[in-house]
Amino acid sequence: MTDPILGFSKLSKQQKIDWVAEQYTHDPEKTKKLLKQYWNIDSEMQKLHDEFIENTITNYYLPLGIAPNFLINDKLYAIPMAIEESSVVAAASKAAKFWLDRGGFKTEIIGTEKVGQVHFMYSGNPAHLEAFFNEVKPKLIEDTKTLTSNMEKRGGGITNIELRNKTSELKDYYQLHCTFDTMDAMGANFINTCLEQFADTFANQAKASPFFTESEKQIEIVMSILSNYVPNCLVRAEVTCAIDDLQLSKTISPEEFAQKMIRAVNIANVEPHRAVTHNKGIMNGIDAVVLATGNDFRAVEAGAHAFAAKNGTYKSLTHASLENGIFKFWIEIPLALGTIGGLTNLHPLVGLALEILQKPTAKELMQIVAVAGLAQNFAAVSSLVTTGIQEGHMKMHLLNILNQLGATEPEKNKIVDHFKNHTVSHSAVVAAFKKLRNNS
Repeated sequence: MTDPILGFSKLSKQQKIDWVAEQYTHDPEKTKKLLKQYWNIDSEMQKLHDEFIENTITNYYLPLGIAPNFLINDKLYAIPMAIEESSVVAAASKAAKFWLDRGGFKTEIIGTEKVGQVHFMYSGNPAHLEAFFNEVKPKLIEDTKTLTSNMEKRGGGITNIELRNKTSELKDYYQLHCTFDTMDAMGANFINTCLEQFADTFANQAKASPFFTESEKQIEIVMSILSNYVPNCLVRAEVTCAIDDLQLSKTISPEEFAQKMIRAVNIANVEPHRAVTHNKGIMNGIDAVVLATGNDFRAVEAGAHAFAAKNGTYKSLTHASLENGIFKFWIEIPLALGTIGGLTNLHPLVGLALEILQKPTAKELMQIVAVAGLAQNFAAVSSLVTTGIQEGHMKMHLLNILNQLGATEPEKNKIVDHFKNHTVSHSAVVAAFKKLRNNS
């Protein structure tokens, strides 16, 4: 058993590597070599990556792929996607190509409102608190002027502050529910800084307020933090086509295919076990673009899943319909994204990804990301209701299996050729590989 270590963060990078390798791995020298293989040969570039987070020992690579042929509001995009899962980029590309000749994707921004809250406890008369809030609200905004001036010049800033009484849900619990428009910035630091100033002003002004009795003046601030649930920072993306243009499968008619798609979505609306996997497929596309553009995919994930459960039951984030001979497939999803600040100004590949996307605004990026999620879901569900998901997925996974087996390039080529006409499964690939090795 290893002993705890004190002052780990103060060790040099090499000392951290030595400690981890020697204390937690079976072959320390192999570990050290592996970690250094992933360092950038450019020392300045490596230093930049080292400083993104704490206690860095190496870089962790994910493939960066491109899904081309996305026609979004009559503008053509090639979408960068950073993801480790095989078949995601291929599926998105396939969906983009299918809809390219059917009008492409149409999108609209429904709202850009972001949320932060000051959570506090107050045990006095609610009417006294309400009166105090109405008086102090202008002061709350005034005290953040130095923080908001640059954001206001860009057209954003604080949009509202509300006092919310939550005592029916938790004894003595209230909040300042604050909304913001952060324009092209994701805005987390901006929002949190404003919230902390709100909290300071609110608590300090309460101590001298004539609206309170002496015992009511001690308002306890619990925390001040943005919310990743942003149901009013919402984007819609959709595809539509005449039913006759919906020929994806040689085995079923367009009408039958449309009905299968609609039933699949309906199942995800009534069965949470299916809905979670259904929405995970959507997030395959969304997360890959969010990560490639240096945004916070964990925040996006949390907000999207909360939105899927906004009516009390976890449901599909996508929708499908067939009316008057027109098939429609669409998504509405909250996406708090930014194209300035954070990694967008630091990570060279993030900068390149945004350049490939033609330097979008935050609103444009919201639309691109929503389309990636919709395309991914269309591809996944259409496979599920026709050929099944494994046929395409396992063919994409074939090289991963062969790499695990240590296949050479000539062996990979022969086995890939073999499985062009055979069903791919892990056991089948292993058997084919062993047979090839034995014969050679």
